[in-house]
Amino acid sequence: MNTFKILAIGDVVGPEAVKYIGEKLWSFRKEQGINMVVCNAENSAPGNGLDIESADALLSSGCDVLTGGNHIFKRREIRRYLEMNRSVVRPANYPYGTAGNGYTFANIDGYRVLVINMLGTIYLDALNCPFGTADRILDREAGRFDFAVLDFHAEATSEKIALGRYLDGRVNVIFGTHTHVPTADETILPKGSGYVTDLGMSGPPDGVLGVRADIIIEKLRTKMPVKFELAEGATEVNGVVFTLDTETKKVTKVERVKF
Repeated sequence: MNTFKILAIGDVVGPEAVKYIGEKLWSFRKEQGINMVVCNAENSAPGNGLDIESADALLSSGCDVLTGGNHIFKRREIRRYLEMNRSVVRPANYPYGTAGNGYTFANIDGYRVLVINMLGTIYLDALNCPFGTADRILDREAGRFDFAVLDFHAEATSEKIALGRYLDGRVNVIFGTHTHVPTADETILPKGSGYVTDLGMSGPPDGVLGVRADIIIEKLRTKMPVKFELAEGATEVNGVVFTLDTETKKVTKVERVKF
């Protein structure tokens, strides 16, 4: 059986995580035989969002495609960058005319991979329906790709699971991002798609979702405004490796990883 392995990396939080990925990712790719890396980068800039420096650093560190989420447009300068760089995508269900692209193609080791980014609509902005948006993209690009990958950046686990089930057999690799906590439900769905509800976070694990714990505790106790500061300490990368059979186009293994 010939295989194609995709590593999906969870939300990168802050410059130290960007630096850590630069130091570790290429060797991890080699050791694990990874063909392709998709990384959620919407929190990688200092203070949140995505900036050009962080995007360039992650792409040169072994990430093939960067995906976004609800913070992707926090920095104004990223808008033009998204227009020019097809390796970085924002959620596809933003309104027509929004800067950037909601999906892209990557040519990896002789295979053409469609990568779609989508934003959930429960507890987040009321964007276009992710189900209908996915349908339109898949219909428009039918026959133009070997594998399809979806990063669903969403708050509600129910919405993530439902979209995963809906796209089973049409999108090969489906994973959730945004909540920064890895879920233990990695699975192969009935029609052969690999799925996990959330990849987790890439950053310092000793805080609260990447922020200093004392700051978040103060905010939750007092309900007063606080200034977020990134947690300190050792960085770790959380992600999932999806192994596909290149003949059947089905996922044969879904494995959570940490390095």
